[in-house]
Amino acid sequence: MTAIADCHGTVVSNFGRRALVEDATGERHQCMLSSRSLRPVTGDHVVWRPATPSSQPLLLSVEERRNALVRPNNRGKIEVLAANITQVVIVVAPSPEPDPFIVDRYIAAAEFMTADAAIVCNKRDLIGADGFEFDAELDVFAALGYPTLLTSAVGHEGLGELRDLLQSHTSILVGQSGTGKSSLLNALLPDLDLATQSVSASLGEGRHTTTASTLYHLDNGGRIIDSPGVRDYAPGQALDGQVQQGFVEIEAASQRCRFHNCVHMKEPGCAVIEAVTAQTISPRRYESYRRLLRLGRDLSRQY
Repeated sequence: MTAIADCHGTVVSNFGRRALVEDATGERHQCMLSSRSLRPVTGDHVVWRPATPSSQPLLLSVEERRNALVRPNNRGKIEVLAANITQVVIVVAPSPEPDPFIVDRYIAAAEFMTADAAIVCNKRDLIGADGFEFDAELDVFAALGYPTLLTSAVGHEGLGELRDLLQSHTSILVGQSGTGKSSLLNALLPDLDLATQSVSASLGEGRHTTTASTLYHLDNGGRIIDSPGVRDYAPGQALDGQVQQGFVEIEAASQRCRFHNCVHMKEPGCAVIEAVTAQTISPRRYESYRRLLRLGRDLSRQY
């Protein structure tokens, strides 16, 4: 009897003890996990074994991740949301009111992962000619080098630019609940309903909702991972000296601090505090840095 050769693939979605794995030809296979210790997530590269007359396809192992988007759960343990991402796309909108501190934390997570970050302001059709207050924050992000796009899934505004942004990337769409991530996906992928029905059927679920991440393909080579909306977000725990790596302007200014281990809170000769006072670093972004620093310390003490 010829032995069944193990194969390589990518996790498209997962639910419980099953994972939907895409092979090199684009065909998808519902795999059972071979071990309770396996914790595959969308975007993982995996080794799996095709079905035999006596067994169904099995996911055997998860290959080393290039990176992972993570967050602490309510017990302080790190939870992996998706893996092998090249770009984090943060979606905001006039409603619900944007929280710039959540945007900062997603940007910091992207920097920690060495992934690109971009901000998409959706629902522009709801904004009058005078714009809205978050436009000033978008200017701050743009000045730091992060692409900022204006879109409307309803009016199809900016969708071409968004498609170009996603080209050749494995992007994850993130942000607060209600910002229109699903509407943008539907506008970019006209057959999305068929695709989600296919995922649901493959996983044996009656209806697929965004409670777990799922990977979709664009016709320009881009791949999009959706994700559930959030009320809040924090990246994985970072040590004091690592937090500044999530804030490019603070990381740059820190090279001029008097002390190499300065954490930019109250140390003498701190170039970051001097830049904040001069407003060459956004005071709000600096406050965001301080909050993330305190959060990391709190998590360290609690867990």
